[in-house]
Amino acid sequence: MNTVRMILCGNVEDSRMNPSEKVGVVSVVFVSTEEEKIKNKLKELQDKNPENFYMEYVTPLDVDLTSLEHYPSIEISKNDLQ
Repeated sequence: MNTVRMILCGNVEDSRMNPSEKVGVVSVVFVSTEEEKIKNKLKELQDKNPENFYMEYVTPLDVDLTSLEHYPSIEISKNDLQ
């Protein structure tokens, strides 16, 4: 089965619509089929931006991710936004 690896980044930013409010943002920041590239990039990003939360996720190709028991996501609580 072919898989793709991705790095997700979760962080808190000022809202573009209302700068006095904070919003949680989750982004896919890097994608590769090669595990070593992902590991190196993950370390680089964590070292460069320690205030952000990064996670690696591996998923099969050509699959409806919502059909899986778990798919790429990062939980952001209200406390994270304060």
